[in-house]
Amino acid sequence: MTTGYTSDEIMTVAAARALTSETACFVGIGLPSTAANLAVRTHAPGLWMIYESGTLGTRPDTLPLSIGDGVLAETADTVVSVPEVFNYWLQPGRIDVGFLGAAQIDRYANINTTVIGDYADPAVRLPGAGGAPEIAASCREVVVIVRQSRRTFVEKIDFVTSVGHGSGPGDRERLGLRGAGPTRVITDLGVLQPDPATRELTLVQVHPGVTAEDARAATGWDLAVAPDLATTPEPTSEELAVLRSLTGRGGV
Repeated sequence: MTTGYTSDEIMTVAAARALTSETACFVGIGLPSTAANLAVRTHAPGLWMIYESGTLGTRPDTLPLSIGDGVLAETADTVVSVPEVFNYWLQPGRIDVGFLGAAQIDRYANINTTVIGDYADPAVRLPGAGGAPEIAASCREVVVIVRQSRRTFVEKIDFVTSVGHGSGPGDRERLGLRGAGPTRVITDLGVLQPDPATRELTLVQVHPGVTAEDARAATGWDLAVAPDLATTPEPTSEELAVLRSLTGRGGV
């Protein structure tokens, strides 16, 4: 058993475990990038990472600061144009997993990364969509990694940047979206998955020391909880050591 890890660390480890060596993954900057790079360095050495800037099969030595970070091009199998990334790789469904973050997310895993507040006069203007709407639409599945709080997990998002499951069953199909959409939302409290029938996010796993009530208290709607709620296995010493070497926190 390992001890002394943070909620962010177990969240990142849980997200990394969602990836395999057989996966082609479209990686977002921030928490998704940290988790994907952890996976490559531990259990998924064959993970094929793609960043929006056109770097295919990149294996950065350090965490990139942005999609334009030179380390991505320097360590990539090849670099293609941004239109080719979207037109040839993403839109035809050639990417297995899209790894996204969120500023706001609702019960159907719709994502806002555009504005907080009214669009015309926002309280906060966020980084924006980038490639996230296309990733959410066309990857075979989407994994979201985000810290859980009532500010982030809201009843109604202020702007729909990326469609998750719309307003429920059948919405993705009606909109002509190719991929399965979000299949997992991994937070610092646990893991949520869409209910097969309603498509509403349901808490299926909590991290050690977290209860279902903790997760409900950090959610802006009446969060559904699976009857067979599981507990996340603790991070291993290896996972923590590699993660801390990436983030610069130091050894275990």
